[in-house]
Amino acid sequence: MLKISGPLIAGNILQQMYNMIDALVIERYLGESSFAAAGIAASVMNLFLFLMIGACSGMAILFSQLSGEGNQDKLRNEHFTGLLFGLALSGVLGMAGICFLPLLLHLIQTPAELMSETLIYLRIILAALPVTFIYNFYNALLRSIGDTLSSLVLLLIAVLMNLGLDIYLISEMRLGIGGAASATALSQLLSAVLCILYLKIRYPELMFRKKDCQWNRQMFTKTARFCLGAALHQTGLYIGKMIVQGAVNTGGTAMIAAYTAAGRIEGFANSFGDSGASATSILTGHSYGAGNRKRTQKVFRISLLYMVLLGIVCSVTMYLTRHQTTALLLSAGEGAAFQYAVRYVRLISLFYVFCFTGNSFAGYFEGTGHIMITVAGACSHIAFRALISGIFIGKYGLDVVAVATGIGWMGVNLFWCIKMRSSSTSQTGTAFPFRTK
Repeated sequence: MLKISGPLIAGNILQQMYNMIDALVIERYLGESSFAAAGIAASVMNLFLFLMIGACSGMAILFSQLSGEGNQDKLRNEHFTGLLFGLALSGVLGMAGICFLPLLLHLIQTPAELMSETLIYLRIILAALPVTFIYNFYNALLRSIGDTLSSLVLLLIAVLMNLGLDIYLISEMRLGIGGAASATALSQLLSAVLCILYLKIRYPELMFRKKDCQWNRQMFTKTARFCLGAALHQTGLYIGKMIVQGAVNTGGTAMIAAYTAAGRIEGFANSFGDSGASATSILTGHSYGAGNRKRTQKVFRISLLYMVLLGIVCSVTMYLTRHQTTALLLSAGEGAAFQYAVRYVRLISLFYVFCFTGNSFAGYFEGTGHIMITVAGACSHIAFRALISGIFIGKYGLDVVAVATGIGWMGVNLFWCIKMRSSSTSQTGTAFPFRTK
């Protein structure tokens, strides 16, 4: 767990550091209005981005199971099948997103004064969606075989390129918020090329050859099921966040900026939780593919303990440093946006341990291929969070968003725990949950 999750944690923190620096560059050079526009754009962008990340996570589950099984031929065929499926999916999503973008921004009640900048940013990001898929696809392949350290190094290169281009295009070329989006697209393109070259040199046995480029209906169906299921799980949260963002947008620019800043802070905490979920999924997939029942159960128990400890540490840290971390993002330290963000972080930090334990359940279910269980939990959490936030945000502001999120985490943990226990005891002759052949 530590060997695999360590580089993943470092990589996620690195990504969050870039996101924070990116936000600082926009806020310092372009002002609070552009900062708020970037926050709205992020909530929409994440819908498409996490569709891609989710699809790649589904493929990573298949890669890890096939790696544990030791079937290199099937793994290479899955490499070919997954790449074609993902390119087609990302191309269709990118074009559809660009066509319906104005309608989508109106649906989430984007303020008129922020509409133009938000559109510019998102059109560039959506046009580059196939490149985003390729980069995440090959990183998922690396992670699925346990080489998370190489994935970290490649991410570091990507972040440095992104940051350099970001500063140059915004401060020197004066391209405004479009410069930030262009920097992201260009850095992902260069990083994808580097990732493919590294795999060809270091792991040539994983690269598909001419004989592996064959249509396999069963593999395609399985790939589609895993990809779409994992994508639905990943995007469920962000569909809910878009709905919540729409409610937040009714509170004005100060509340939007506060929610954007708080989201950046949460991103650091989520770096640990998401990495634990990925490590759990990888190890569970290897054990499950090898047919090792006892080790699969052991992975979950260790993961749960690991995530409880990490969750407690992150909750306490967020609570104690809420003023300092918010001040890094919002320069108007005594303004309304600052106060909104501090209160939000204080409240949500009280619940974060439940977010972390939920990641252990999600990683286990995904690693064993039972993705729809994670989807059911995520959707129920999101439905509750969005409903409560939409009803009460006018009266309680961002406080109700934090409390609703925390209660939702507690509820989904209970659901997954009950599901695991009931399914485990229903199996005859084995204590292994969800064993299927």
